[in-house]
This record gives sequence, C-alpha cells and structure tokens, in this order.
Amino acid sequence: MRVVIQRVTSASVMIGGRIAGQIERGLLVFVGIEAADSSDDGEWLSAKLVKLRIFADELGQMNQSVIEITGGILLISQFTLHASTKKGTRPSFHQAARPEHAKPLYEKFIAQLSKALGQSVATGEFGAEMQVALVNDGPVTLIIDSKSRE
Repeated sequence: MRVVIQRVTSASVMIGGRIAGQIERGLLVFVGIEAADSSDDGEWLSAKLVKLRIFADELGQMNQSVIEITGGILLISQFTLHASTKKGTRPSFHQAARPEHAKPLYEKFIAQLSKALGQSVATGEFGAEMQVALVNDGPVTLIIDSKSRE
C-alpha cells in the first residue's frame, strides 16, 4: 500500500454533487493498493499514520500526532498512486490491484485506521469519481509505502 498524507486544516470529498466525507483539522490520506498488498500492510500503515508526529506543539515543533490533537482522517482510494510512467507519456496502472482484490483491502484498512484512531474515519467511495477539496496546512505532504518500511 502506498499513501500520500497531507496535513490539513479542512478537507472534503464530493460524489455526485453531495459531500460524502469531510474533516476539519487532521490528515487527508490517499491510498493506492497493489496486487501484492495484504491486510498486514494496512495494519502497519494504520499504526504508523495515527502516530506520525507532524502537528505543531505549543512551541511550534512538529511533535504531535493526529490522535494527540484529536484530529480527523479523510481516506480516499486512489489507484493512480501506482502509476508507471517509464514508457511514453500515458501512465500504466498494471501494478495497481484489481478491484476485486483492492476493495476488500480498502474496507479492511478503513476499519484498521478507525480502530487505531479511536474514532470513525471519513471516506470517499471506492471506484467512484470524486472531487476532493483541501486546505493543506504548512504545506505538509508525506509519502509512505508499506513495501519500503522506513
């Protein structure tokens, strides 16, 4: 699993003209799932995400996690995170998991992340056309891949 994490002051996702999920201060997380991923990847990532110290403390240092600030998480599935641009100018998505493999892992990841956060996670809808709005705070944007656990 690959995630792009953005520290936000607010974020929302619209599907078909309606708001499907929204948060105030917290993390907007885009997740891409590849064929080699399993629920173990989601377990590792959920524990990592909720403990990332990327929010400012009283001294302005990035020392607090989303749990410590009582923030929210908006999770959006995004298969394009596994795009390959090696050949030509049209991306290939052969590394992205097929929907029948990815959707159950995405749903499991929602549950894992909600449990680790201690509250429900806002989401988009797997496979839907979505419009995501955000106010990136900082800006702070991180990329984490469960296959290269740094």
